[in-house]
Amino acid sequence: MPTPSLASELRVAVGRASRRIRAERGEAGLPDNQFSVLLWIEKRGPLTPGQLAELERIQPPSMTRTVNCLAEDGLVSKAAHPTDGRAVVVSLTAAGKAEITETRRRRDTWLAVRLENLTADEQAHLAAATEILRRLADS
Repeated sequence: MPTPSLASELRVAVGRASRRIRAERGEAGLPDNQFSVLLWIEKRGPLTPGQLAELERIQPPSMTRTVNCLAEDGLVSKAAHPTDGRAVVVSLTAAGKAEITETRRRRDTWLAVRLENLTADEQAHLAAATEILRRLADS
């Protein structure tokens, strides 16, 4: 298959698979942008809304609205910044951590069920492709 065709087919397949996996959500049913904020805080620790906006590549007012929604749902907490009295620091709550865990569990379960229906050879191909896709994503 020529490279441009492979690129197009792979883009479509990965995009569809990604959308289907992301459709599996935890109890809160968070939209992708809110769940992504929880993941950043889990990965990096407490962050300011400005830092989160930079990571998500959105404008700070949009992130402030996202953080406020997550705080209203009890998934994050806001506290005064230790050195900047004008800023707040956003942290995960126990409920936020539980939402991440549940969402990951549901997504992994959905995918595992489908993988069980594949042959051992197909599973081996996907295992090899996983490493290749990881390298592509990291390049």
